[in-house]
Amino acid sequence: MSENSFDLVVIGAGPGGYVCAIRAAQLGLKVACIEKEFIGGTCLNVGCIPSKALLESSELYSQAKENFKDHGIGIENLALDIKQFMARKDKVVKQLTGGVAMLFKKNKITSLMGEATLNAGKSITIKGKEGSQTVTGKSVVIATGSVPVNIPSFPFDGKRIIDSTGALSLSEVPKSLIIVGGGIIGLELGSVYLRLGTQVTVLEAFDRIAPSMDTETGTAFQKILTKQGMKFSLKAKVVSAKADAKAVSVVVEDETGKTQTLTSDYLLVSVGRKPYTQGLGLESVGIKPDAKGRIPVTANFETQADGVYAIGDVIAGPMLAHKAMEEGVAVAQIIAGKKGHINYNLIPSVIYTWPEVAWVGLTEEQAKEAGLNYKAFKFPFLAVGRAIASGEKDGFIKMLADKNTDRILGAHILGPRASEMISELVVAMEFGAKASDLANISHAHPTLTEGIKEAALGLTTGTIHL
Repeated sequence: MSENSFDLVVIGAGPGGYVCAIRAAQLGLKVACIEKEFIGGTCLNVGCIPSKALLESSELYSQAKENFKDHGIGIENLALDIKQFMARKDKVVKQLTGGVAMLFKKNKITSLMGEATLNAGKSITIKGKEGSQTVTGKSVVIATGSVPVNIPSFPFDGKRIIDSTGALSLSEVPKSLIIVGGGIIGLELGSVYLRLGTQVTVLEAFDRIAPSMDTETGTAFQKILTKQGMKFSLKAKVVSAKADAKAVSVVVEDETGKTQTLTSDYLLVSVGRKPYTQGLGLESVGIKPDAKGRIPVTANFETQADGVYAIGDVIAGPMLAHKAMEEGVAVAQIIAGKKGHINYNLIPSVIYTWPEVAWVGLTEEQAKEAGLNYKAFKFPFLAVGRAIASGEKDGFIKMLADKNTDRILGAHILGPRASEMISELVVAMEFGAKASDLANISHAHPTLTEGIKEAALGLTTGTIHL
């Protein structure tokens, strides 16, 4: 095999791409990974990781400002250094992206920087800063991720009308921020600045925030955010937005057709993401994206072009980093002649606000729509000892189970550390557990996860602490 020939060439070094490259190399393949901008992709550089770093810092600031006094802790002259606030985030990003680069080196993966274009015969032209080169792969995996949706009537200007990337690097704490879109990204970034003192207003076109969430859980979640100070305008259509050097004017139409003009320091447009396949040359190898720009694939992730695969945000399914990672492992194993496994019904979703929200499996609406004979139960954190001791009493654990078989159908957690707690439910459901199985398992006391046991008890023999 020549220097520029590989068993596998992965296009994109985000969560799906870099994990695919590493797993393939571990299985003995000669691997190259091409990245246009930065190792780690959107997630590590301008997505999951930096947003969680800012969420952590802002929550600590909020706790110090609002709640420390309840613990007998007084802080005089509490202040926020926005420069250090952002610098810590950058340090976290640098550490993790550097870690991926080290893993590439450890696994003898050839890292190639530049813009990739597919050619016939599974050759790929890479245009980098120092010129062009061509590599070939016996197999190719497209893992180029996604980009924020830009609304033509008020496009991003990178100054006052910003996307999520811009919101991660503001040099000031805005007095006001309007967010278009009440989904995961908008609510998380809105929470960051709300905690710092920004007046945050969310404009959502649907009749509820996070529309994919269980309705009862979403309604309770919105009430908590409202109590924290976040403002919501539902069934709201943004007609136009105009920015000057200091502010943005936003014309909003409500469900009756009445319009009003809102003004804020910044406008964060967060209405979703779309697959990024620009410049890949898909047409040259016979790949035709669907109406939403996604690349069609088989159950084994193979595209319309023989030996060319696709994973992550460029194919159908939730645009989640952990979904892309699992697909990266699965497709690497398939290419190496092994089996790959993903249960798409059990990919958890999380909103990293505070309290957090996490869910897996069916919502109650989906269970009803499917005509299932189900039972549901909610156990409040208000009755969980550890939550009371921690001062985190908002929210609940909601579980659905089949009335006939007792099999768990879905789980929805609104509360502290929901992102960590949901994994117990994912494991249980993956192995076909019944509610009674969880009810019979000993949970350490006092822990937040005791609420899971109690919710399971509520579906079976009855709760102890409620």
